[in-house]
Amino acid sequence: MKDIPAHLTASPDADLLKRLLGGRSTCRAYRADEVPLAVIEDMVDIARRTPSWCNTQPWQVLVTSGASTEAFRQALMARALSHTETDSDIPFPDAYRDVYAERRREAGFKLYEALGIARGDKERYAQQSLENFRMFGAPHVAILTTRADLGPYAAVDCGGFISAFLLAAQAHGVATAPQAALARHARFIREYFAIGDDRHMVCGISFGYADTEHPVNSFRTSRASLNEVLRIV
Repeated sequence: MKDIPAHLTASPDADLLKRLLGGRSTCRAYRADEVPLAVIEDMVDIARRTPSWCNTQPWQVLVTSGASTEAFRQALMARALSHTETDSDIPFPDAYRDVYAERRREAGFKLYEALGIARGDKERYAQQSLENFRMFGAPHVAILTTRADLGPYAAVDCGGFISAFLLAAQAHGVATAPQAALARHARFIREYFAIGDDRHMVCGISFGYADTEHPVNSFRTSRASLNEVLRIV
């Protein structure tokens, strides 16, 4: 990446955005401390300013706290153990191929290495996979849904909302884990929270304060180079 010329030096806002994006990572172990309600409301208040196609603002967010998180955690764990099939509102990829498979493998191996899980230890792999449905012990989870009849571009808009939510959390010192894994049980989750069939579940976002002593939070994933993602013509 080329240096920005002095007369085009990035603004403080751009530097702040770089720090927020560069500083956050997916958190997979949390302290028990709950996030204050005012902070949660501000995170959503910031994210709701996300632009959307025709200003549809298709997102809605349900956030659990306290006993409701624990009850949902237990119910979801039981569901994941008894139903291994995918029942998502939005189709999952049939397979990961090419560079996307390589990136996925790299992230998985870094995770297992941080936890001391040997390559090929399928039993430990499965145990760690179930941590997704325990929501990594987070005190909160946000369930993000979109209007079903607005189609794929509403889900794209929700992706923007997710990014804004993650950055708002990072700005507040709150750790996050955006989880497509929860959407594998979308119908169960919608029924559990009485969310109507007119909505599709996009993902869950577990959040709280990071357990910085846990080894699972010590690794970081890589990013593709600018040349790999940018083409200027």
